[in-house]
Amino acid sequence: MTSAAARPLLYLDVDGPLIPFGAGPYPQGDDAHPLLARVDPTLGPQLAALACELVWATTWGEEANACIAPRLGLPDLPVVAWPEPSDEDGRGPVHWKTPALVGHAAGRPFVWVDDEITRADRAWVAAHHPGRALLHRVDAGRGLTGADVTVLRAWLRREGS
Repeated sequence: MTSAAARPLLYLDVDGPLIPFGAGPYPQGDDAHPLLARVDPTLGPQLAALACELVWATTWGEEANACIAPRLGLPDLPVVAWPEPSDEDGRGPVHWKTPALVGHAAGRPFVWVDDEITRADRAWVAAHHPGRALLHRVDAGRGLTGADVTVLRAWLRREGS
């Protein structure tokens, strides 16, 4: 069994996975940010029950704790501190988040949930990360679903055994 200190990390993006971009239907929100009504509150308990440490991996930064975590019923989560943008961001096939997440993981096993993951990211992680990793691409039109959470749970169960 994996100790609490070495539990796998689960890096969670917001736009796409938690705020889907599909046609809906979505409840109408009365918030200053109308897309927040698209956050499915039933995902919070499912994510909290996973055998991992949840970490925001989103450009929302600390705003994810202020706006998204309460809707999911989650406590404040750690937030990945992104490097300053460079002229190279977006110019190659590897997503700009990929090296930062591998650095943040520091060898620990991790799951990355995002709607922009590609084969190039998977290859880069395999070449640069000594631990196990699951890069799970979510359909931005649907967002994170119960089926996705089942995949995450199964991978984390294998990781912990």
